[in-house]
Formats: sequence, C-alpha cells, structure tokens
Amino acid sequence: MYKVYLGLGSNLGNRIQNLTRAVEEIAAVATVNAVSSVYETAPVGMESGEDFLNCAMAIQTEDDPPLLIVTLNAIEKKLGRRHPSHLEPRLIDIDILMYRGLSYHDHTVTVPHPGLPHRRFVLEPLNEIAPTAVHPVIGKTVASLLRQCHDQHRVVRTDQPVFTTTIM
Repeated sequence: MYKVYLGLGSNLGNRIQNLTRAVEEIAAVATVNAVSSVYETAPVGMESGEDFLNCAMAIQTEDDPPLLIVTLNAIEKKLGRRHPSHLEPRLIDIDILMYRGLSYHDHTVTVPHPGLPHRRFVLEPLNEIAPTAVHPVIGKTVASLLRQCHDQHRVVRTDQPVFTTTIM
C-alpha cells in the first residue's frame, strides 16, 4: 500500500464543485486520509484565466505511479477536462505530488512532481496535511520546502469545504 499526496486545482466553471467532485471520484478508487483546506491562488504561468481553487489530498492506494496516473486522467476526463496544454484554464487538474519514499519516472509520470519545490500554491495546502512528509529526492520536509520557496504568487486559504464527512 502506497501513501500518496495529490494536488487538485480548478479555475473554470463552478470551481468548488469541480474540486468536490474530484475528491469524491478519488475516494471511490482510493482510501482518503486527509483533504486540505481550499486555497485561492493566482493562475501561475497562464496569460489569462480566473484564479484557481487548489487543495491537496493524502490517499492510500495499491496502484503504482503509472497505474494511478491513468486512473486520475480518467477522472479528469470524466469531469470534463481536456488536455490541450498544461498552461490553459481547466475544469480540473489532478497531479501526483509525491509517493511517500518513492522516486519514479517514465514517459507518463514523474514522481515526485518536478515543480513541487517551486510552487507555493501546491506547498501551502500540502503543508497543511503533511508538513513532515519528506521529498524523496531532495530529502527535505514539505514544511522546509515551503519555508525555502521563493514563489511570491498569492495563495489565500478560504473557508470553503471540498468534502463531506462521509468521504473520510
């Protein structure tokens, strides 16, 4: 059984509903251990688009990275995601951030996510649920990565819930 950390984001349509539906879909295929608060964030790297709502999840799964990414891509597609470019607005985006203690790379997925140490919009929600999780390549905790992150884009915690107590 793997402990996996996911990052979720939405900046099109009903953003909170998109996140909630994604959490529910993930809960149907994996054990959910934690879901962070929702954070409103700037659309980093995009020329246009609404602000994102982001959150992080901790799950347990028997799936290895290539199998999990196929499952997560299927959930994105089911929820209306198109994959024309990673720098365009989207209904839902689900990224594998880290597999606890595992480093993996192939043509479909890289774990841990290469942008993780440089993205405050990912580190803030992840730090909320897993501050002591250690990046398996860099060897630093999420809390340490957040303290050292130079990204100054806006990340604001909201009071919007993305899950019901029936999931966890």
